[in-house]
Amino acid sequence: MKTYKELQGWVDEMAALCQPDRIVWCVGSDEENERFMSELVSTKKALKLNPEKRPGSYAFFSDPSDVARVENRTFIASQLEEDAGPTNNWRDPEVLKETMTELFRGSMKGRTMYVIPYMMGPFGSPLSKIGIQLTDSLYVVVNMRMMTRFGSKVLEALKEQDAFVPCLHSVGYPLEPGQEDLEWPSTPIDYKYIAHFPEERLIWSYGSGYGGNALLGKKCLALRIASKIAKDEMWMAEHMLILKLTNPEGKTKYILGAFPSACGKTNLSMLIPTLPGWKVETVGDDIAWIWMKPDGKLYAINPESGFFGVAKGTSYQSNYNAMKAIEKNTIFTNVAITDDLDVWWEGIDGEVPEHLMDWKKQDWTKDSVTPAAHPNSRFTVSTSQCPVLAEEWDQPEGVEISAILVGGRRPSTIPLVHESLGWKHGVFMGSMMGSELTAATISKEIGKVRRDPFAMLPFIGYHVGDYLQHWLDMGKKSNYAMLPKIFYVNWFRKNEDGAFIWPGFGENSRVLKWIFERCDESVKAELTPIGYVPAKGSIDLTGLDLTEDDMETLRIIDTDGWLHEVESIREYYHTIGSKLPVVLEEELNKLESRLKFFDVNNQNTDDY
Repeated sequence: MKTYKELQGWVDEMAALCQPDRIVWCVGSDEENERFMSELVSTKKALKLNPEKRPGSYAFFSDPSDVARVENRTFIASQLEEDAGPTNNWRDPEVLKETMTELFRGSMKGRTMYVIPYMMGPFGSPLSKIGIQLTDSLYVVVNMRMMTRFGSKVLEALKEQDAFVPCLHSVGYPLEPGQEDLEWPSTPIDYKYIAHFPEERLIWSYGSGYGGNALLGKKCLALRIASKIAKDEMWMAEHMLILKLTNPEGKTKYILGAFPSACGKTNLSMLIPTLPGWKVETVGDDIAWIWMKPDGKLYAINPESGFFGVAKGTSYQSNYNAMKAIEKNTIFTNVAITDDLDVWWEGIDGEVPEHLMDWKKQDWTKDSVTPAAHPNSRFTVSTSQCPVLAEEWDQPEGVEISAILVGGRRPSTIPLVHESLGWKHGVFMGSMMGSELTAATISKEIGKVRRDPFAMLPFIGYHVGDYLQHWLDMGKKSNYAMLPKIFYVNWFRKNEDGAFIWPGFGENSRVLKWIFERCDESVKAELTPIGYVPAKGSIDLTGLDLTEDDMETLRIIDTDGWLHEVESIREYYHTIGSKLPVVLEEELNKLESRLKFFDVNNQNTDDY
């Protein structure tokens, strides 16, 4: 990190390298933002949407080569290759700096360098970290203003905190005098670099203007760099939602949830329960920073101040609260546009329009064979617009965590919900979580589980084995009885016909209720080799059209399936190498022994 006194010198040094025409320090005011938006519209880089249908909102359209995070061009440049581990792309930091320095040299010619002071985490929080991002992309500026605490107030905080993470970003498209700019400048894939230097707490990003490649406070700082800082400072930076769950008596618990992509994380964080009297409120939908107070309990903050959500599939039916949040003052990227200048994407409510402008800004009709919106189309909106935002979301010390959920898309084997046997077993459950690959992949891979420990596979800033050991070490800091209970959930179990058994969406509140009551040990569970599953009748199914056989399928322990799972986990653990924590291998062996005993005794849980 660098200090406040080093800030101006670093900005000057980077400006000398990148050679912008001018430098603008962002203050974060409404007037400044309006000026930036007007410039983006006038230069045809943004489209102002219909103020009657979508007030204060704008649409952007990226280059087709720049539509998502580029994991194969994302690097962890630790001093030692072994510290990056098997899940990261490693580059020698000195060699990578030399390569990128030449790319950055003159990269901002003809452009403006914007200086973005931003903070991840609430003002006054012991966990909050300050970043200074330099960028030549105004799209990045207006998105970062929504996603982070932003502007002059952060510079004031920096004087006291006196440490910031330097973040340098360029789209890599310098302009010669008189040269016309592109609507979305970027570089070919082989010239894109998203580089993290964990020992220096430094981020350099070149060649992409999109999402997590360019909004450097999000995945780069809040997860990859923060995970390394967290390990060194003994806290945790995790890819997790934070929700507030209140029962009909007014008792509240806070729950973390780690889920890979396409597993309903944002939906769960904004859930509308179907059970009368229960309420879910949002603290965060994507990232949690977790620390342990002297009382031995874990507390979590949401380091972000905005949502950068996937638009496709979002509707009033699938996520009512997200749709309410984006009714105004929202930035949309790579969605389709209706003839009356509103937004549209596959899965949104209502009839499919006869005509649209697609995300490539081409005419689109019902007869078109290509999607109108890009599958990774996005909305960016301030957290403050969430209609179910918990009042504690900005609380500096965070909220006390009662339960941690992990899970993925598993059509078989994994039950609807099961509770760990303890912290170590819970870390084991988080280490082996993942989703099965579907028919969209190469045929020989169908059914194979992509392991994604705690949904952090692309975001761990150091060795995955050390990361899992850190989870175990955090547990050792406390009396285990003070730590949150850990649960594995699976909304995606299918029947023999390939249909989902559990209805999901708002009905997931029934599982949340069971978890809530398990935290108080006020509802029964059945001990099995894999952990505690709901006892018969312990999940409230009132008014739900679900047969007893269906519910039994969601509870059943498929011994053969689990023994196959053991072998798959063992194979995965082998890829981690010598840094795999011994405790996790022991947990795997104990699971195998329990399953074999369980099978021999005809699956009689009384004997087990």
